[in-house]
Amino acid sequence: MRTHVYRCTLPTAMAVCCALFCYAAGAQNAQLRTVHGEVVDKSDNPAPASVVYLLNAKTQAVRTYFADDKGEYHFSGLDPNVDYEIHAEHGNMASSARKISSYDSRRDIDVTLKLTHEKGAKDSAPSS
Repeated sequence: MRTHVYRCTLPTAMAVCCALFCYAAGAQNAQLRTVHGEVVDKSDNPAPASVVYLLNAKTQAVRTYFADDKGEYHFSGLDPNVDYEIHAEHGNMASSARKISSYDSRRDIDVTLKLTHEKGAKDSAPSS
């Protein structure tokens, strides 16, 4: 009889552990943020093939994305507890760096990056 109890309890315990693990993984993914938007030139025309740089302020790691034919970019899976800085470059032009704060509670953040100055010329923009 004792062996029968262990046989029933072990599969049940494994199923409960698996369910808790899957729930925790799903809850963590639900908390991650996405940053997306469009890169445009001075005339507000899409700037395809622009390079978008996303800097993780905590680790200093940089992710890049090449804007598509519509000038659109997309970064997903971002930690909501980290500040980021984003900017775009195309040819000899660059956008202002935009800060994405960990205090910003939005999970889906839309940032338009406008190519306004030549590379090397520093210009700050307000935080989004």
